[in-house]
Amino acid sequence: MNDCLPISALLSQAIVAFTTEFDNEAEHRIPHTTAITGRTPGALYAPWLASMVMWFNCMRFVTEEGVSVGDLKGLARTETNLNGMTRWRYVTVAPDPADRRSKPPQSAWLIRPQPGGRIAQQIWRTLFPLIEKRWEERFGEPETRELRESLRAIVSRLDPELPDCLPILGYGLFSSGSYAKGHLSGMRLAIDQDTNATARPGIGSDLGLPTLLSRTLLAFAIEFERESEVSLAISANVLRLFGASDESKGQPVRVRDLPRLSGVSKEAIAMAAGYLAKRGYARLERESPGSRVKLLALTAEGLRARDIYFQLVLEIENRWRSRFGEKPVRRLRASLEPLVGDATAQGSPLFGGLEPYPEGWRAAVRRPETLPHYPMVLHRGGYPDGN
Repeated sequence: MNDCLPISALLSQAIVAFTTEFDNEAEHRIPHTTAITGRTPGALYAPWLASMVMWFNCMRFVTEEGVSVGDLKGLARTETNLNGMTRWRYVTVAPDPADRRSKPPQSAWLIRPQPGGRIAQQIWRTLFPLIEKRWEERFGEPETRELRESLRAIVSRLDPELPDCLPILGYGLFSSGSYAKGHLSGMRLAIDQDTNATARPGIGSDLGLPTLLSRTLLAFAIEFERESEVSLAISANVLRLFGASDESKGQPVRVRDLPRLSGVSKEAIAMAAGYLAKRGYARLERESPGSRVKLLALTAEGLRARDIYFQLVLEIENRWRSRFGEKPVRRLRASLEPLVGDATAQGSPLFGGLEPYPEGWRAAVRRPETLPHYPMVLHRGGYPDGN
């Protein structure tokens, strides 16, 4: 069906689809503001709309009593965009009134929910079982249960300190190195080094689909980024589009076509293209003299990085077969492939849950033709396609 897709792309398609469906429902229910649709009519409190990741890395830990900035990083095990969450009117950040120090460090300041943040918390909390139930109805209860179990079989062997969501991508759109200091360095391999990795009882048994998918994909990304000079996000969503071999000759691609081909936003593509050009992996050029159409062309180093991507994703999957066992990895792939289909809007069952509400911002923009081969989770609200 889709044997050519690496397991990282299968995982990505699933987590992006779940997140998008979750976000569409959240937008429908939470009073909010967006640049496209404006403010929810009649809403007294309408924070700027944010994605599911901002629940995982921030809002689920924020209580009425407040959580310290330092404790939030430890609890989430990854960074949040705290400036954004404050600016978007989800939380306030201020010194603890009970702290008698004249200048307490910012790590001791308290994060508390604003009124709009409290409403969002209440609604976000209810959506996880709702979306999982929809998946059971859409794809079948046995099939969804099998997906959970196949993911748990892998997650139980991963580092339990992995965050419950994909991290906001750092410089160069790397996933590794995006964790809260004191937990994961980003250079530590998030899977057991020995080839006889065994399951840890209980790990993963209480985790929902988005966390199971995210932890598995993040472990793959960390391993990939230990050996690649280009992040998995850029490799999977940009370098991949230049073909899998020299037969494609790495022909330049119009920059304006990259969002449609990759399934990620033009802003995320701009960040990726800028990084590739700055580091000598690509060059931006005009389609013709005087033309306003820009092309992205890979240099020799870029073609080498492209080849590394195609080789390394297969190599890591083979390593996982040795480390975790042939059966668990084959089981995971078999549970994902029917959901992903051919990875297009016409041929992927995942798209069956992605139709936005008519009033939603996604209804006002071009529908995606595919989903990202790695989520572009940016500081701009945490959306999985970089929007």
